[in-house]
Amino acid sequence: MTVFERYLTVWVLLCIVVGIGLGHLMPGLFAVVASAEVARVNLPVAALIWLMIIPMLLKIDFAALGGVRAHWRGIGVTLFVNWAVKPFSMALLGSIFIGHVFAPLLPAGQLSSYVAGLILLAAAPCTAMVFVWSNLCEGEPHYTLSQVALNDVIMVFLFAPLVGLLLGVASISVPWTTLLLSVLLYIVVPVIVSQLLRRALLRAKGGAFERALRVLQPVSLVALLATLVLLFGFQGEQILKQPVVIAILAVPILIQVYLNAGIAYWLSRRLGVAWCVAAPAALIGASNFFELAVAAAISLFGLDSGAALATVVGVLVEVPVMLSVVRIVKASRDWYEAGLPA
Repeated sequence: MTVFERYLTVWVLLCIVVGIGLGHLMPGLFAVVASAEVARVNLPVAALIWLMIIPMLLKIDFAALGGVRAHWRGIGVTLFVNWAVKPFSMALLGSIFIGHVFAPLLPAGQLSSYVAGLILLAAAPCTAMVFVWSNLCEGEPHYTLSQVALNDVIMVFLFAPLVGLLLGVASISVPWTTLLLSVLLYIVVPVIVSQLLRRALLRAKGGAFERALRVLQPVSLVALLATLVLLFGFQGEQILKQPVVIAILAVPILIQVYLNAGIAYWLSRRLGVAWCVAAPAALIGASNFFELAVAAAISLFGLDSGAALATVVGVLVEVPVMLSVVRIVKASRDWYEAGLPA
């Protein structure tokens, strides 16, 4: 790892502080950037996500995707955690912490709305950012791409009925435009661009492909940090106005992330899944598709609702927490592999 990568957590924390500060000092500028969106998908953020994930996608040889069948246990673990554990565990945690433990410290009229936002956050598995986490922990890229694609397909059919079941609502208004546009922008377009670029670089002589990867790797991390500045700049005022509420909402989100990552990692070890698959399986099982969750919360409950705020808190904790999960799975690799069947 380079010095820059080794201290990535420090740079992340600095970007959070800078983003909050700039959002407070220049709210007008960030309002303009935030308004550059289509179907609630922010285009500047989408462009930065391209810069983040295209270098990772360049490493994927689509001719080798057939080999992902060897990792069917890892795919099964992630599907189980994403769809059978995470939404229900978040509903339970939200009820415990928001409905009971911290209820006296929160606005009484917003309690059910906060829980609804947490459920919306947990019901949508992460897509684009997973490529970043998988790359940082040296995960198997073909497994990661296959799992993300499978989650996208399932989400189209399962998101609405699952959220409706957990919220007790007969009819959920899913922001289909946001869902489909997000998949197009964050998955389809980067995959096409990366594969065209990969073919062009491999046809070139003199190690062009390897040189491109060396150049683009730091670009990917810089784009990650720039995204953080934007996201925290967008929410700077909210953070400064409601720090106690945000801290309380972060509690069930943090527990849920570590709980589901731990379940996915432990199950993978029990089933004899290779570490290079188990590591991204834990990360995919723990992270959330916050763009869809925020859009759904605004669509269902309104921009100023407790549900919208709860999904925004998911955005705030996503990167620092997932970086900590990356560090945990990397540090525990020897322990994990020592317990695999011979």
